[in-house]
Amino acid sequence: MLEDDAATAPTLSTEYPDSAGSPWPAEYPRSYAVVDVETTGLARDDRIVSAAVYRLDARGEVEDHWYTEVNPERDPGPVWIHGLTSEVLDGAPLFPEIAGDFAERLENRVLVAHNAAFDWSMIAREYARAGRTAPVRQRLCTIALAKELRLPLPNHKLESLAAHYGVVARRAHHALDDARVLAEAFRPSLRLAADSGVRLPLLSCQPLTEWSDRPAHSRPAIGHQRGPRSGTWRPSRKRPACPYPNPGRYAAGQRLTQGMRVAFSGDTSVDRELLEDRAVEAGLHVATSLSRLTSLLVTNDPDAGTSKVARARSFGTPVIDEAAFMQLLQDVAPAPSSG
Repeated sequence: MLEDDAATAPTLSTEYPDSAGSPWPAEYPRSYAVVDVETTGLARDDRIVSAAVYRLDARGEVEDHWYTEVNPERDPGPVWIHGLTSEVLDGAPLFPEIAGDFAERLENRVLVAHNAAFDWSMIAREYARAGRTAPVRQRLCTIALAKELRLPLPNHKLESLAAHYGVVARRAHHALDDARVLAEAFRPSLRLAADSGVRLPLLSCQPLTEWSDRPAHSRPAIGHQRGPRSGTWRPSRKRPACPYPNPGRYAAGQRLTQGMRVAFSGDTSVDRELLEDRAVEAGLHVATSLSRLTSLLVTNDPDAGTSKVARARSFGTPVIDEAAFMQLLQDVAPAPSSG
């Protein structure tokens, strides 16, 4: 089901501080796409089952909205959350069939989402599966913005942000209504940031250019739903322990050495699990967190204010980008002999 009608878009409230007479920060983006996606789960190989976009202008005013359901070609996952059953999704378009319309609403805009890293990763993977690239270059997480504004929230859930601004949800976990709620909450946050001289927490989005699906040996087909207590719709993946000792930190201009601990932060053009697989195959230790023992941090956005980047700076951990890391992977030095 596709829906796209600016004339019938729900009217957003206008109860925010009047900043019409204040100069608007020139460095702020000119347009936004407030996005919400519902998915079959939270793992790398999960799929989008519905997507919604509210397009906003520079000051957060709504231009139009769009919504679609998507056939995930598999089990719909937590139906008890998003409410989209196999029967409903069976007649929905496949992602490649809506990719063009979706891209049109994202192009030349900053993607805005609550926990934007998740929404962006799901969107980027769907486009990669379809052999296309999502036209998103920057994203803004409303959780990060709320922290920058120091909003007095009990937690960083969407409902708490909405309650702070008096926004009422009509249908929780429906992509279109969640996007509406977020748009209503984002606009006053944007105005408050402009009035307060706050720099928006924008992050770059690395297009996903290489992707490979894992075998779906245990994945139920569409039409077979798991129950809410099965707990198996979010698979986890454990890697074997690295067989080599940590030889220490990477030195600029030198080779990587088997056993080095490598951490990743931010978006990568090669799907993260593929990149990690290649590092493991080369004899490196893939670390999920960053510590004083980490040999190297790989990130395409060294200026991002992520915890890993901040810790790398405090520890003096070397930082390189993905392209340099891929080059180094081609010639990894063997682990030092124990004898």
